Amino acid sequence: MFTLKALDPFFVFEMANNHMGLPEHGLKVIREFAKVSKQFPFAFGFKLQYRQLETFIHPAYKTRTDFKYVKRFTETALSPGQYKLLLDEMKAHGFITVCTPFDEASVDLIEEHDFDIIKVASCSFTDWPLLERIAGTAKPVIASTAGVALHDIDKVVSFFEHRKKDFAIMHCVAQYPTPEAGMQLNRIDLLKARYPEVRIGYSTHEDPENMESIKIAVAKGATIFEKHVGVPEGEIRLNDYSANPDQVNGWLRSAQAALDLCGDSAGRAQFSREELSSLRSLQRGLFAGRSFKKGEIIPHKDLFAAIPTMDGHITANDLSKYAQLHALEDIEANAPLLSSNVETRNFQEKVYEIVQEVKNLLRYSGVTIPSQVDLEISHHYGIDRFHEFGLTMMTIVNRTYCKKLIVILPGQMHPTQYHLQKEETFHVLHGDVDIELNGSSKRLKTGETITVEPGVHHRFGSGNGSIIEEISSTHYANDSFYLDPAIAENGNRKTLLTYWFD
Repeated sequence: MFTLKALDPFFVFEMANNHMGLPEHGLKVIREFAKVSKQFPFAFGFKLQYRQLETFIHPAYKTRTDFKYVKRFTETALSPGQYKLLLDEMKAHGFITVCTPFDEASVDLIEEHDFDIIKVASCSFTDWPLLERIAGTAKPVIASTAGVALHDIDKVVSFFEHRKKDFAIMHCVAQYPTPEAGMQLNRIDLLKARYPEVRIGYSTHEDPENMESIKIAVAKGATIFEKHVGVPEGEIRLNDYSANPDQVNGWLRSAQAALDLCGDSAGRAQFSREELSSLRSLQRGLFAGRSFKKGEIIPHKDLFAAIPTMDGHITANDLSKYAQLHALEDIEANAPLLSSNVETRNFQEKVYEIVQEVKNLLRYSGVTIPSQVDLEISHHYGIDRFHEFGLTMMTIVNRTYCKKLIVILPGQMHPTQYHLQKEETFHVLHGDVDIELNGSSKRLKTGETITVEPGVHHRFGSGNGSIIEEISSTHYANDSFYLDPAIAENGNRKTLLTYWFD
């Protein structure tokens, strides 16, 4: 089934009544703009307007010439067969076919002629009987919003969403032609922000020589564009907002330039080799601050970063806190660290796995946490031994009082430590906890509490996983003392994450 999602960007040529009631002239318009469209890599549509004049115009006014639109519609009317002739020509040139109905009977004819898309004119945006008939078709819908209040746009968007329609809405100004001060292109931003799941376009009525508004509309994120078009010929003259083939060519070139300048909005574009090479030449390479033996782990503190950067150089950009460097051969002081003499092991994936385990245990337990609370991962003997010795912790508040949530994964043990100032009470929210106080062991079950006074040596762990609420006096960073000096010597034993829980 045809879908709007496949058309990005999508340019629609609006013929309206510019066929002048002459089928042969309408065919010429289509053919002339087919020549223009073939120069550009866009999806193109051509649009007609259907009105059933027998019922659209009140019987008492059908012969009146003092009403502008009655006169124009009557003088330029085509028969269904003549419209079908234009439609077939559009399809023959590869155009996506679009039609605006102004009454329910015209929707019947649109279905009979099998147009691809139905367009709702701004004047019909809240014509509910017509919208109900359009929603009853299987065709995608594009609707213009000129002069429509936001609360009415809300209603129509909701109407189409509830009916699972494939639809888009267009910023439009119904002033012919639209002066520059009246274009209100910031409404594209408004529509995109208000309806983030709806595709937004721009239906234009400005002076055909204006090539700037299309650039701005592209930059603001519009992806469907509509313009009135026609071909002057003999006595046929275009109105002030319809563009001839040369003007449309310039309009499309402006759109192409804007699309090239703006690039891909869905994600980061592919970077050129020249760009990456230029950036790398300005990055600082890593050099040995002292000599290292083959097999030695290279501490980050024993490195320095400087230019020039050489081929295969490990750079400062590669040196995250998750990166562990191993010497593959003896490295002299001041020598560059290269992919040939150093192995880099990255533990970021390990951190991701830990976060998933913590999240799963929290969800299973039913314990809720505040939004965007930081997660502290403690890996006392390195992250590769985290599941043996470690824990994860969330500090909820730390004032004259302190509250933390501690997550112990199955099989984890927190090494023996003590505090000189802090007194803390553990309240088990989920699971069982084995705790040892000054060499005396005890098992706490869900709901039980225990208080650890200053100076008491304590360690704790869980066989099946546990969540503990720790309530204490103020926590000080320099008030935790471990009995194993190797822990204090590990300068990279904590990883802090802010955006981790969804």
